[in-house]
Amino acid sequence: MSDFGALSLLPPLVAIGLAILTKRVLFALFFGVWVGGLLVAGGNPIGATTQTLKWIVFNIASAWEENGQIMTDLWNTRILLFDALIGAGVALIYKAGGMNAIAKAVTKKIKTSRAASIMAAIFGTIIFFDDYTNTIIVGNTMRPITDRARVSREFLAYADDSTAAPVAVLAVVSTWIGYELGLLKDAIASIGGNISAYSAWFASWPYRFYPILAVLLVYIVAITNRHYGPMLKAEYRARKEGKVIGDGAHPMMTTETDVGMPIEGKESVWVFILPVLALVAVTFLGLWITGGGSATYVEGGIQEVLSNADSTWALVWGSFAMVVVAMALVIGMKIMDLKDVEETVVSGMKQMHFAMMILILAWSIKSASDAVGTAEYVVRVASKVLTPGLVPFVIFIIAAFISFTTGTSWGTFAIMMPIAVPLAYELSGSFGPVVYASIASVFAGGVFGDHCSPISDTTIMSSMFSGCDHMDHVSTQVPYALTAAIVGALMLLLFAVGLTSGWILLIMAIPLLIGIHYLLSEWYGRKEGIPHGKVPIYVVESEWRAKGGAVPRGVALTEE
Repeated sequence: MSDFGALSLLPPLVAIGLAILTKRVLFALFFGVWVGGLLVAGGNPIGATTQTLKWIVFNIASAWEENGQIMTDLWNTRILLFDALIGAGVALIYKAGGMNAIAKAVTKKIKTSRAASIMAAIFGTIIFFDDYTNTIIVGNTMRPITDRARVSREFLAYADDSTAAPVAVLAVVSTWIGYELGLLKDAIASIGGNISAYSAWFASWPYRFYPILAVLLVYIVAITNRHYGPMLKAEYRARKEGKVIGDGAHPMMTTETDVGMPIEGKESVWVFILPVLALVAVTFLGLWITGGGSATYVEGGIQEVLSNADSTWALVWGSFAMVVVAMALVIGMKIMDLKDVEETVVSGMKQMHFAMMILILAWSIKSASDAVGTAEYVVRVASKVLTPGLVPFVIFIIAAFISFTTGTSWGTFAIMMPIAVPLAYELSGSFGPVVYASIASVFAGGVFGDHCSPISDTTIMSSMFSGCDHMDHVSTQVPYALTAAIVGALMLLLFAVGLTSGWILLIMAIPLLIGIHYLLSEWYGRKEGIPHGKVPIYVVESEWRAKGGAVPRGVALTEE
């Protein structure tokens, strides 16, 4: 691979810059990949186009060239199949009235916009075992509920996204921990360490400031109704005008348009509950089977099973089970006939095509970045200014940048962990706070950069399943992500000057996060003419009827 130096930053930066400027994500991604191809092809535009198409085809087929050989790994292919099946399953549940039924059942308890916002955060926290599954279930479950309560799609996408990867990276049992432990095990072995990957993982937990603070901030925002940045305008618009998406927005998943309106009169909560249970149960079963089952469990427990599991196969099996159960229910309950089921399945798969194209191009950006050495350049430049105390802070910044420019947290983990652990160990001389904080900074920086990146798969999926315009989701989430990241970075700077207890730093970070959120909402509220940055609370119509009132559609109240 040639050394492109600072030019290696061009492919991801061009893609991200064009996505922000034009809001045309497909165009921006393709051009970013093409710029990478132009570098690899030595400035030849024809060669650049050929290389770009090769990367795209290889990412669809989950293949790559290595020493002249075509290598394959069906990860990407399975994710695309999973997306198509999920689109079909969601369409069936929606068309049969399952989402309306669950929304009616839940909204008996959800009386206000505040309650709907908090419920979105709770749902996101409960679905802790996988970030993809989180985005699917939370987005689709909560969308009709938050729409009814006049909570903006932007907030739903933010709550969905900020309780997906941050929760999964913290969870003791998840599809993430097996991958994390595998990386840690290899990194520790590379320096001859005698501690277990599991103990290092646990020791790093309190230093994972960004994901912990990102989850807490969702609850703080939902409870206080205080907002800042573009989210304040989005939430104020939704409460005052009832517009859960903005004028001119283009939601990534428009189920109502693609599939048609739900069938009325035959709604049943079981049409929602049973397919979702099938998705979750079969996914777990798939993790168990692909992880080696009881034989592996005897050797190393559930963590060993998860370490060996193939989450993409598990998700494909789970999504297929979701479709089969949904089909059996809607036909068995005579809600739809076979012709309607087939048409709905096709429409559901079709509505995923835009998001799937973005995923393919996002993967292709990573291929382009790998080819020109983006990550290696960033690490090489930053490593020249390190001292032991600063290692975790610098690793956090590098990991965030790599994740932001490549759109992948897992890819960032794979790049940074083999560098972070040996570097921290060599400079500090032992397995202690510097090593554990550095491990945490790889995870935290990877998730933070992934959150801010418009080319991240989980960011895309959060937009998709929340029914939100993708760039609106990115622009409204970034200020909150930056808030949590800045507080986390300040804790790492305190670490650098000698305060090395992760739990003490975490305890200090929480009130600081609350205070910064308060000050920003006050400042931005004054700027926008919305006192305290506090949006009104919307009380749904049924609450007022129960009190004997007669309000046509609802009423908005501002709390004192």
